[in-house]
Amino acid sequence: MSETGRDPSRPSPDALLLAARRADRARGRLKIFLGAAPGVGKTYEMLTTGRARRRAGLDVVVGVVETHGRAETEALLDGFEIVPRRRVPYHGTVLEEMDLDALLARRPALALVDELAHTNAPGSRHPKRYQDVEELLDAGIDVHTTLNIQHVESLNDVVAQITRIRVRETVPDGILDRADDIEVIDLNPDDLIQRLQDGKVYVPANAERALRHYFSRGNLTALRELALRRTADRVDDELLSHMRANAISGPWGAGERVLVCIDDDPRAAGLVRYARRLADRLHAPWTALSVEGPRTASLSEAARDRVAAALRLADRLGGDTVTIPGGRRIADDILAHARSANVSHVVVGKATRSRLFELVNGSVVHDLVRRSGPISVHVVAGEAQGEAASPPAARAAPARPSFRPQPYLVALLATAAGLGLALLLQPYAGVENADLFLLTAVVAVAVRYGLGPSLAAVVAASLAYNFFFLPPLYTFTIADPTNIAAFLLFAGVAGLVSNLAARSQRLAVIAQARARATERLYGFSRKLAGCATLDDVLWATCAQVAAMLRVRVVLLLPEAGSLAVQAGYPPEDQLDGADLAAAQWAFDNDRPAGRGADTLPGARRLFLPMRTGRGIIGALGLDADGTGPILTPEGRRLLDALADMGALAIERVRLVEALDRAERDAETDRLRQALLTSISHDLRTPLAAVLGAASTLRDLDAALAPPAKAELVATIVAESERLNRFIANLLDMTRLEAGAVAPNVSLQDLGETVDTALRRTERVLAGHRVAVAVPPDLPPLRLDPVLFEQVLVNLLDNAAKYAPEGSTVTIRARAEGAWILLTVEDEGDGLPEEDVERVFDKFYRVRKGDRVRAGTGLGLAISRGFVEAMGGTIAAANRRDRSGAAFTLRLPVPGRPAREAA
Repeated sequence: MSETGRDPSRPSPDALLLAARRADRARGRLKIFLGAAPGVGKTYEMLTTGRARRRAGLDVVVGVVETHGRAETEALLDGFEIVPRRRVPYHGTVLEEMDLDALLARRPALALVDELAHTNAPGSRHPKRYQDVEELLDAGIDVHTTLNIQHVESLNDVVAQITRIRVRETVPDGILDRADDIEVIDLNPDDLIQRLQDGKVYVPANAERALRHYFSRGNLTALRELALRRTADRVDDELLSHMRANAISGPWGAGERVLVCIDDDPRAAGLVRYARRLADRLHAPWTALSVEGPRTASLSEAARDRVAAALRLADRLGGDTVTIPGGRRIADDILAHARSANVSHVVVGKATRSRLFELVNGSVVHDLVRRSGPISVHVVAGEAQGEAASPPAARAAPARPSFRPQPYLVALLATAAGLGLALLLQPYAGVENADLFLLTAVVAVAVRYGLGPSLAAVVAASLAYNFFFLPPLYTFTIADPTNIAAFLLFAGVAGLVSNLAARSQRLAVIAQARARATERLYGFSRKLAGCATLDDVLWATCAQVAAMLRVRVVLLLPEAGSLAVQAGYPPEDQLDGADLAAAQWAFDNDRPAGRGADTLPGARRLFLPMRTGRGIIGALGLDADGTGPILTPEGRRLLDALADMGALAIERVRLVEALDRAERDAETDRLRQALLTSISHDLRTPLAAVLGAASTLRDLDAALAPPAKAELVATIVAESERLNRFIANLLDMTRLEAGAVAPNVSLQDLGETVDTALRRTERVLAGHRVAVAVPPDLPPLRLDPVLFEQVLVNLLDNAAKYAPEGSTVTIRARAEGAWILLTVEDEGDGLPEEDVERVFDKFYRVRKGDRVRAGTGLGLAISRGFVEAMGGTIAAANRRDRSGAAFTLRLPVPGRPAREAA
């Protein structure tokens, strides 16, 4: 929680808002019993706590508790009201889930819900149990639940590295963050292993396998540390929020935090590394802090670049970076931030400025030591790195801007204008108000031009005040001693006012510069967020860098083992050998190369690596007219921000593309497996029947009676037709996916097409009754007779497969507005609700019971493709009058208005 610039003596609004949300009794309270591994006793402790609450008179109900056959856990359930579980049929089995609706209707004061990371059965209102818990909390019901540390989303990769097992069921970290209470259920690894061996965690067969893999002592120790650290972080955040909500001045010694102060000193990088080492020794988080005060505006470009480099180094070393505006003494700003963040250690560089400078401007180090209170201050000498040794005063001195006489002339003119106005209005305003006109001129100069011209205006105004308004007039002599005090008071007030106005002006300039830079970076981030392809991201990055830095840009990404130009602004496709060598060196070594750099300075362009948290992803090349460095330090800092944002956008697009490829590969692999499975069954089965019948006729022709021969020939014909349908379906699906299906439509009578399809499926429907209800007065439809006949054949074949013998297959047709609806109904078991849309997927087949129907899973997919190619639609549903499936085709009537059809 970062709240830079907030007065630590006042409560934090964010912390107060968080405390108010937690105190809101309209929402239930969540308590999580967190464990390092299964078997540590989370459920047992939750039930024990629930029994204690129940004895205290609280209405406690068990929503769901998994005892896993543990006798001591089952004994604790005695006496609880248990909400019956909801039974969900799934693939021939019945799953039991927590009945959320019944729990909401019962509305207890406290609900016990086990296994927060559980995945609900398909068809449930929420896919995850933690979402059920959130709904209970929103309804004002308190919830106690259990969770293992390996199910926390942010720790999923860490747990996989430790245990070599990837946990699939996870909960977001936000669930732990919003919990009102977390209780760690801790158990020594040796005790947990003993419980496992005693059969108190898993059944013996599973326990032996778990001991060999997951429940090793090293794994349990690592998971135990993760649970304790995650809880400690949560407690630390709660402590910080409490301090900020109650405006408590820190630090409280409940945990260690390190803060390193960064300025333009060349030793800043050494301070950052020292802070990192100190934080590692203390096992504490650390932050690098930079204060942008009035002096920041007068720093040289090299000094500003040193500050930016130190902050980048802190970010690479794993620390947080914070930049705050300074409106008071720097030491006060540092200590205010330290107390607000509960910092216990402040690292600061040893002062190198002269004693005279410290007497005039003060010493940050001395102020920190005197005012730090319980905060430990580490004063580190350090060494400058990357710069030639130079006297401290020379290093610290900012670059002096060139002298411009115009502001000083304007200051004198403004003073003269104020003097003239005072003299003009003296008869009306009086002498005692003359100084106000002069002070107004001083403030105006300070606000516009800063401290130097305002001090010149102070001197001129003081002399004018003495000369024109203090007796004796028109001399610089002061006769009355009381007027000396007035003169000195005027000069002091004028100097103080000019100083404050100049400081406000400098802070306003800093704030405006930061606001402009932030606005431009925000605009760039929005532009990148709208880029969906890699080419768009590359072009946007090059165009933005070129526009903001006024340079020519090329962007190179690795391709076939080497860097290649992928984008440029203005467009450029090729680089010479020196530029390519510099780009490759920058990419390989993660350092700038080329023009103005230490490596390969003969190149025409300057190349800088583009990096993300996963490593170097490319290089950015810059070129500009003229000689000398391409970028100023300020421009380099801006380029770093732009390059980092562009690199993240490139990585995001690549990750999306990789995910799409993975999904396509998975789908291709699934279809390949389905095709192979289908071929192995539906191709070999008819071939085996044909081969068996033909070989029997060949070998036993003389011994077979004519009826037997006729039966064998019929088998050959039937199985050959079945094989032909299988191959035709494969060819039809290939045509559909290739986009080669172009319907040859003409006006066709629906009844004739249905009659033709029934004749083709006469053998398939031999064991079923067929009912046809097609009115003869239906208008003709624009259909491709071959494609539509194949659609009907596929639907009738599907009905014959999934309806029992002797049942009725019905074909109905009716007019409905500008549409003709044709329905094929069977009297089978119907479609599972989750399969109503999936039945049209390629190679997908609904299986019921132990019977596997012959087929490829392509017929319905082909039917949908053919119908949509002819301008119609097809949908599947279950019959309402009885069990069975119904497939409905909607076909437009030609010549009807489109609005009526819609």
